[in-house]
Amino acid sequence: MPLLASFRIACITSFLIFFGFQTKLAAQDQSITVYQYRSVPDDKIEEFIKRETTYWSKLIEKAVKDKTITYWALLEKVGGYDMPNSSNFLFVNTFPNIDKVGEVFSNIEAISGVKMQEMETYSMSTTTSQFFLHQQNWVQDAKADPSKDFNYVVMNYQNTNYSDSMIRLEKKYWQPFIEKAMNNNQTPQMAWGNATVLQPMGDDIKFTTVSYDLFKNLQDALMPQWDPKTVFPAKGLNMINKIAMNRRGIAVYRVVKVISAPQ
Repeated sequence: MPLLASFRIACITSFLIFFGFQTKLAAQDQSITVYQYRSVPDDKIEEFIKRETTYWSKLIEKAVKDKTITYWALLEKVGGYDMPNSSNFLFVNTFPNIDKVGEVFSNIEAISGVKMQEMETYSMSTTTSQFFLHQQNWVQDAKADPSKDFNYVVMNYQNTNYSDSMIRLEKKYWQPFIEKAMNNNQTPQMAWGNATVLQPMGDDIKFTTVSYDLFKNLQDALMPQWDPKTVFPAKGLNMINKIAMNRRGIAVYRVVKVISAPQ
């Protein structure tokens, strides 16, 4: 995912005027995930992380108990391109009912225990972009302990005119393959998931689906070593590559903190 109060209400409201988004949601799961990208100057990073993990996390913990939010994560980018003009943090927030987002961020000072000026982070950061997504699929190593093993995330940004087909193909070919590979210790990867972008869309948007790979350490995230006997699903990968419009974008993030509802 600390969408501050102004975003958390105003931006959500503006999003809801887009009339077509409901047709993209599976009937049994109406949750919406918000990706908010922030740029934080180097000399503000320590205080930014402190405020988010100390004060804002208290609101998230209460919201999880109240079932108005199911997942919150603060991720810090590792490396990057054109770094002075790029985001270096990513918030991931999943709301089971996007219309109740205001309930998550009410009574902020009472819940956090401090005044807003002591906890706000907008003055020390810039929101560079914000996306609304719907999570589709998820698998993890049967032996994985998320609190110990989910330390780095490789975000794969994929662009296609056939996002539904991309998700179906990944579910059919990649998901069973990577789940088996993780369980059989053929890869150091610990989990995998994917999601479709709901908004914004258009020619300037460079991705329509996202997949994410989780690892225990940075070495594995940057250079995962596969068992040489691994047989990849070549047919499925070829089909996926055919509907991809261009080379996917990839970014690596360190998991700073995660708060989630019990599974």
